[in-house]
Amino acid sequence: MGRWMRLPIEASAHAQAVDHMITRVHWLIGGLGLLFGLFFLFCLIRFNRRAHPGASYRNVSPRIVWIFLAAVTAVELWELFVVAIPLWASRVSNFPSAPQATVIRVVSEQFAWNIHYPGPDGKFGRTDITLIKPDNPLGLDRTDQDAKDDIFTINEFYFPIGKPVLVRLTSKDVIHSFSLPQMRIKQDAIPGLTIPVWFVPIVATPDGETWDINCSQLCGLGHYRMRGLYRSMTQADFDQFIKELAAVQTGS
Repeated sequence: MGRWMRLPIEASAHAQAVDHMITRVHWLIGGLGLLFGLFFLFCLIRFNRRAHPGASYRNVSPRIVWIFLAAVTAVELWELFVVAIPLWASRVSNFPSAPQATVIRVVSEQFAWNIHYPGPDGKFGRTDITLIKPDNPLGLDRTDQDAKDDIFTINEFYFPIGKPVLVRLTSKDVIHSFSLPQMRIKQDAIPGLTIPVWFVPIVATPDGETWDINCSQLCGLGHYRMRGLYRSMTQADFDQFIKELAAVQTGS
């Protein structure tokens, strides 16, 4: 990206394409700003009061203006239809199947991120709003066979690299926005809807570090403290993490 535009590390397979689009948009806006500034200076000099004491529109051709506007329009249409829309389409039309991905539920609330992992059976158990408590923020119904081995974390999100991560995103209360900057992921969490979002992590978080989960939507007075942490890791480390957490929460 160059030293003049520092973005977070490109940690997902699609991150580079997103960064290239951001770079092109910045070059486009910078070029337009420069051209408009030069055009403004040209007008100040060409139509100054000394040369034209009285306003006159004779012999002023708009041809160069129309050429300029046509060129700008063509560049913007190219950026939209050749770059942006295909990139967006590739993200929404090529969702990985659940058996091929690490499937994780993320349930947002004021002001926390609840992360729900299926157990070894790979199935999410039943949840019930009446069962929600401080020690059971997802309302897991442990009497359900599929929920017996489910585990969860609060504000800590872990996943393996090298395979798709499929996040099923929702909200308990208001609209939040789930943002993983290093993965170039940002998606609104809307109450009443489960919105899938996916990415393929390709870089493991360095040892001793964590990356931030941000809420990019003003969601209340505590919005400033709605911050979680996440780590990408090898499949072996992820399996070990799940095993250790399951031993604590389910005794298995």
